[in-house]
Amino acid sequence: MATIALLETVDDLMLLLTDCADAWDMPDRSGDPVDILDHDRQCAELLRRGYPDDEQLQVAGLVHDIGHKLVPGDVAGHGRHAADAVRALLGPRVARLVELHVTAKRYLAAADPAHAAALSAASQRTLVAQGGPMTPAEAMAFEADPEFAAALALRRADDAGKIPGLDVAPIESWRSVIVRVATDHG
Repeated sequence: MATIALLETVDDLMLLLTDCADAWDMPDRSGDPVDILDHDRQCAELLRRGYPDDEQLQVAGLVHDIGHKLVPGDVAGHGRHAADAVRALLGPRVARLVELHVTAKRYLAAADPAHAAALSAASQRTLVAQGGPMTPAEAMAFEADPEFAAALALRRADDAGKIPGLDVAPIESWRSVIVRVATDHG
């Protein structure tokens, strides 16, 4: 099992996010059509627009795929790796949302046939490694989770934030939001 370096400061996190430029969700680049940094910024921006009062959700979108950088090639575990890395810095809710973005994918694959059909080819392939669509019992348990709605919002932003060349705010513009989330948690 991989040992994940815990992010201790906002500067550590900003450096890791910057290092996600030209890093990909799949080591062979067969996955998403944008690098991890562009993808995470797109997700965060979609969440900022849709949920302007939930900075924890926005930051979860910003960091949700750093697990691909931390442990390249571990598609099934990338959410857990990212959650473990940010928990101490950004708090339990951000970490939980990050981890739940894979769970939400499995849920939507089972509960929403139109959503499942619209998954990118890469997302359809990785769904198998992530456990496949949920069973009805798993779906019912997930629906009872207090973070169910926020996890679905993050997942939908995750699926939408894969547009090559989309102009979004630079990573440094997120520093003050990250600082607020880290400070509110600490």
